[in-house]
Amino acid sequence: MEERSGAVTMRGNPLTLLGKELKVGDAAPDIEVLNNDLAPVKLSAYKGSVCVVSTVPSLDTPTCDMETRRFNQEASNLGPDVNILTVSTDLPFAQKRWCGAAGVDKVTTLSDHRDAAFGEAYGVLIKELRLLARAVFVVDKEGAIRYVQLVKEIAEEPDYDAVIAAAKELL
Repeated sequence: MEERSGAVTMRGNPLTLLGKELKVGDAAPDIEVLNNDLAPVKLSAYKGSVCVVSTVPSLDTPTCDMETRRFNQEASNLGPDVNILTVSTDLPFAQKRWCGAAGVDKVTTLSDHRDAAFGEAYGVLIKELRLLARAVFVVDKEGAIRYVQLVKEIAEEPDYDAVIAAAKELL
């Protein structure tokens, strides 16, 4: 498996990402994750719509909380042809609890806790922590990646305006 040392940092400390770095034009890997009811879901279930796929270390951290709340707000402006998915290694039960407490109802949270296959396939699995790095992928209606943003410093938020612009371009 490919390793990318120093691809991201946490509070300035370099971390290693596992998996191949995905690029614009690549097919989005169709990896199975779990929804909040423990049912398996694949990205192909969203084919025919634009998907903003946000990966975060844990919803129970301040930056991930802010990011997911912000994408929940942005979802209202994007319309029904855009799905916003947040993937983390949090347990589905924790994701469901967090969404209820945060009032997040327009973002779909998905769990990669079982085998971290999503993190490996998308090249965002942090070797040292077994958490996902902060990244955003925009996938078109046919399943191709059209935008990638890997946030270098995990404690920082993504560039929301760039993500939203990339999603809107595909509508």
